[in-house]
Amino acid sequence: MFDTIIIGTGPAGISAALTLKQLNKNFLWIGSKSLSYKINSAEKIRNYPGLPSISGTEMKNVFLKQINEMEIEILEAQVTGVYDLSTHYAVLCGNDQYEAKSIILGLGVESVKPIEGEIELLGQGVSYCATCDGFLYKGKDITVVSTSKEFEHEAKYLAELANKVTYIALYKDIDMNLNNVTVIKGMPKKIEKENKKMKLTLADSVIESDGIFMLKAAISPAVLVPGLEAAEGHIVVDRQQKTNLKGVFAAGDCTGRPYQYTKAVGEGNVAAHSVVNYLNSLK
Repeated sequence: MFDTIIIGTGPAGISAALTLKQLNKNFLWIGSKSLSYKINSAEKIRNYPGLPSISGTEMKNVFLKQINEMEIEILEAQVTGVYDLSTHYAVLCGNDQYEAKSIILGLGVESVKPIEGEIELLGQGVSYCATCDGFLYKGKDITVVSTSKEFEHEAKYLAELANKVTYIALYKDIDMNLNNVTVIKGMPKKIEKENKKMKLTLADSVIESDGIFMLKAAISPAVLVPGLEAAEGHIVVDRQQKTNLKGVFAAGDCTGRPYQYTKAVGEGNVAAHSVVNYLNSLK
């Protein structure tokens, strides 16, 4: 069992990981080996101390250099659930499960907000995880809404299982040339369920299928972590980055504005130290 699991590889997660490594804690870090999409897409960052007028790509490379020098590993996976097991927590990544005494959430903020019916029908025809639930739709028709090119491999996996896939891409440069995949453009508005069929409403059409997969980088914290207190789309924390759940801490954009790298790094450091204090209280 790990001392803690860090979820997210943005500035908050990076700061927490570096601090916990320095403090010799046993932790698992889950996220993207490319770090944060927000960092990668930044044209110029002017207010980060010590790194004046640096591009997002340059900042990413500086972070990766430090991570590699400290020999910190990143498990590249998407977390689909965090569950309280009374004495510790279980973190689900597809079909894999990891356990830890504490959790640090560095989730960022959702680039695409949940649409009407999405949260309500989660687990009843709506899924966030291709590898978790894809087998349920073998030989059936499914709809996939993807916010980024990085999820195309998941959609292709689903296409191997399904009879037909309707792929709605909310990005450019799409590469989904498969015989049973139809690519369309459009902004999803609403999800409904009628007679065991799922209906996705777009601006000018309605797509009917057996299941809908919403593939996106960030999932609502309240959905990811049952019982987590949130307000106006952000996780509620105190000055020690503690949430309302014992042993669960949060840092970065997911805790609220301002959405700044410097704020996220500071909160990640505080969260790491709070984890150490929490672990000491368990002894």
